Amino acid sequence: MELSDVIRRRRMVRNYDPDRPVPAELVDKLLGYAVHAPSAGFSQGWEFLVLDTPAALERFWAVTTPEDALPSGWLEGMSRAPVIVVPHSHRNAYLDRYAEPDKGWTDKDEARWPVPYWHIDTGMASLLVLLGAVDEGLGACFFGIPPAQIPGYRAEFGVPEAYTPIGAMTVGYRAQDKKSPSLKRGRREATTVTHRGRWTTSAEL
Repeated sequence: MELSDVIRRRRMVRNYDPDRPVPAELVDKLLGYAVHAPSAGFSQGWEFLVLDTPAALERFWAVTTPEDALPSGWLEGMSRAPVIVVPHSHRNAYLDRYAEPDKGWTDKDEARWPVPYWHIDTGMASLLVLLGAVDEGLGACFFGIPPAQIPGYRAEFGVPEAYTPIGAMTVGYRAQDKKSPSLKRGRREATTVTHRGRWTTSAEL
């Protein structure tokens, strides 16, 4: 598939065919795409937890779903996914890398960073998984883990405190689902979000 087609076809899929497992080698291929993402200083501060057994998936939804959450079509469709990939960022990989001689920030002060690149780079790696899924004929959805549920998630799956789950991705063969009502907002055109030479407002255009 052409890259332009992959980009145009990418969307969040929220319902999956529970009877079509995703081959392990295909998941490995998607993660192989992920590690080609750019990273500051080539720090590569990302780690991925793959959940692909019924027991592991059930545990994930049990610990990440708030107790007071009401039944929903979203959760029902998402929980049919045969694979969940949880990307984690590793801040210390960046602080340590930039304290090396060729970078020279020996104090490892997080304030030196204009934004947390460990999260940004892990997000870019996640996008490569999402795009790769489209190219392989799969569906995928990136979603957040509620902050209050993260301690339980860490405990259940043994995730060290040094690693931050920036979200999670369901992966599988898509089933018929409803488009998000948010799409009614419409996609912003590139011309409306681009500023050339200086920042301009719509009133100045």
